[in-house]
Amino acid sequence: MDKSPIHPSQDSGGQRKTTIRDYYLFAIKIIGDFGVAIAAPVVLMVMLGQYLGDLYGHKVLFTVLAFLIAALASAKIIHKKAKNYGKEYQNLVDNDK
Repeated sequence: MDKSPIHPSQDSGGQRKTTIRDYYLFAIKIIGDFGVAIAAPVVLMVMLGQYLGDLYGHKVLFTVLAFLIAALASAKIIHKKAKNYGKEYQNLVDNDK
């Protein structure tokens, strides 16, 4: 069996060991997930702020308020995801041993 780091290998217990590829895929997953978690609320809330600003005549006020709400929501989402990804990373490290 090929024991190179880019191919999955089995330990003596038959459990799949973590490979370098697993770490790279995990990193890409985090980057994509965090990107969406930051961008989606900001874009949607700023669009809502622009709409409300046009409707009520206070475009800057509504846009800034919407951005602040989106930033707080994104921070909360990222914090929650980071805790979950920390646990998932620890599982990768534990399987590597």
